[in-house]
Amino acid sequence: MRTYRHSLKALRDVALAQSFEKNPDLASLSRELGGIIHRDAQTLAEGLSDLRRGHRGFERWLVARRGRPGVSVLVMAWPPGYTTPSHDHAGLWGIELSLYGALEVESWTRPSTSHPWQLRGRDWLGPGDATWFDNDMPYMHRCRNLSRQETALTLHVYGGDLDDYATYEPVEAEPFWQTQPQRARIAGPLRV
Repeated sequence: MRTYRHSLKALRDVALAQSFEKNPDLASLSRELGGIIHRDAQTLAEGLSDLRRGHRGFERWLVARRGRPGVSVLVMAWPPGYTTPSHDHAGLWGIELSLYGALEVESWTRPSTSHPWQLRGRDWLGPGDATWFDNDMPYMHRCRNLSRQETALTLHVYGGDLDDYATYEPVEAEPFWQTQPQRARIAGPLRV
């Protein structure tokens, strides 16, 4: 019988195996991870149910980390209706997939730091759906749990450790944004 730990281990193993290049094929990696999530959605939802209970708040849980080349795999818990501030990923590439629930992801890009941010679009993610971003141009996004009653869970794979990043707030009228440095917090490790 497959347990949620088997599913998390499969997700971890695929993420680590396909991220040995500086710029991995994020579409292919997303498809493979999404296939595991689709296959094991119920098992993952039941096994990670403790992360969806109570009033825990937004949390990041470490699944795996590798130093060279850098990659980190995390599960995040999103309380009902929770919205992140607009934020970057400190120049890392990344993939975000829904494990349970639904997220809206609104993203912006710009050709360089001397240009204004421009809205790239919105994605809506259900279990197994993914969005990704490369590390070749400035990128930021804002994520929102679409449910007002349920905690959503997501899987994140980054091309390194997302320790420090920046949040952005619009100043008077876009395209101007005020930047605030932030420090990422990990709630703890998830045993696989």
